[in-house]
Amino acid sequence: MQFVGYRPRDQHGPASLQLADGGAITRVALEPGRELAYTLGERRCAGTITDDGHVACANADAPYCPQHTSTWVCAKCRGDCLKDEMDCHEAHAIYLAAFAPDAVKVGVTRAWRLETRLREQGADRAAHLDTVENGRIAREREAALGARFPDRVRVPTKIAGLDAAVDEETWRDALADFDPVDTYAFDYGLDLDDRPVSEVLATGTVVGARGRVLCLERGGTVYAVDLRDLVGHEVRAEADERDLQASLGAFA
Repeated sequence: MQFVGYRPRDQHGPASLQLADGGAITRVALEPGRELAYTLGERRCAGTITDDGHVACANADAPYCPQHTSTWVCAKCRGDCLKDEMDCHEAHAIYLAAFAPDAVKVGVTRAWRLETRLREQGADRAAHLDTVENGRIAREREAALGARFPDRVRVPTKIAGLDAAVDEETWRDALADFDPVDTYAFDYGLDLDDRPVSEVLATGTVVGARGRVLCLERGGTVYAVDLRDLVGHEVRAEADERDLQASLGAFA
């Protein structure tokens, strides 16, 4: 068996992993309280998923080899379309997203996907700044705000703030020059007393997820797992008995 994909938590349901066995794919929903018992093995390319199931790849590059790595050209766009023909004609939203305690990013997405996109990223707070008629204009606006706000927040930064709240002064300052269309505050139900320990594992009790970060409790310690780090691993359906770094709370 092999972990071959994941879906971040969003407004439509919990985070999940895709597990392939002989071409057939099983979706493992990561609901709070679920017990996981998988031991990770070697990691290689996760191959590709088609309408007929999983197509395996023997290449050692993980999570995807060059043949199975797709690049979303729109992510590089700053208003000058990089495609042969522009196709982003639907309305796009421009937003700010905050991640505890003090990281704020700018982003754009199709307007109808705004709340889904924010949850996929695991944002704690967000502000819908404006809606424009197409993706080109949205990317231009995003690029103009790039001097003040980055366009991404790395997963380690998100993990570092899982037990914290958004700094109110930082968020007020970020919004000071805007009149948002709407604002959002998300609660992922993690209720952590301490910062979780970053780890790559798939054994433990699901505490919950924020975006693509899964929190697992094992032996009195909560671990934070980037779901992307699981993709490509061969797995055995048995508990991982490795000795892991424990949090101080495990000894209280």
